[in-house]
Amino acid sequence: MSDDSLPPASARDALRFAFGTLTVVPVRLTRWDRGAARGGMLAAPLVGVVVGLAAAICGGLLVALGAGPLLAAVGAVAVPAVLTRGLHLDGLADTADGLGSGKGAEDALRIMKQSDIGPFGVVVLVFALLAQVASAAACYGHGWVYGGAAAVLSAVAARAALVVACRRGVPAARSGGLGAAVAGVVPGGLAAVVVGVCAGFAAAGGLGFGGFTAVRCGVAVLVGVGGGVVVVGRCRRRFGGVTGDVFGAVAEVGGTAAFLVLGLR
Repeated sequence: MSDDSLPPASARDALRFAFGTLTVVPVRLTRWDRGAARGGMLAAPLVGVVVGLAAAICGGLLVALGAGPLLAAVGAVAVPAVLTRGLHLDGLADTADGLGSGKGAEDALRIMKQSDIGPFGVVVLVFALLAQVASAAACYGHGWVYGGAAAVLSAVAARAALVVACRRGVPAARSGGLGAAVAGVVPGGLAAVVVGVCAGFAAAGGLGFGGFTAVRCGVAVLVGVGGGVVVVGRCRRRFGGVTGDVFGAVAEVGGTAAFLVLGLR
């Protein structure tokens, strides 16, 4: 049965799949099939809005309590990690270990499944978090409103990158797991529409800051998605496809890239 012949997921099923697989929100998955996966991944940017708003609220509260930009940035970066159980960060570290191992696809995938983190994973994880905190601090240096907006846009860009990573034509590297469940479920045209909508809303949200900030906000989403596409391309060549860890890496790279663009305001 092709993905096109599967019954489409209702909005409720899609949101349950999205929040149930991408966050710690305790929702009951009513469907676990390719149709639900397609709807859930298309709804992923909405998850980004919720996660980003939570991060923005944390950063804003810290500023209200007298914290400086750096401490507000730490809070804003910590919240998404908590709300995802650190799974995206873990996926980034595991993917870095697999790519840096120099082994063949089968051995690299085995390394990625191990519970420990190797030296490549540690280094990449440290620099990713440093880049996120530094970029967020730069954003909060322009005020808590811009810092909060940047936290939201970074989270949205990360999930928009996931939508593109799930586009058709991108195979799964393994037969099981979340990676296999969502790999290739999103038609390429729909993925492009989702990215365009996210970039458009980001640009519209940046209009209130004046200058070229609207353009910067839209570009930040596109750069974040582009970073995810680079990760997917590299993993396809190296592993033969994508895994759940690769999706985590895509989200972290996408969100970090978007934060970097916004931090250069």
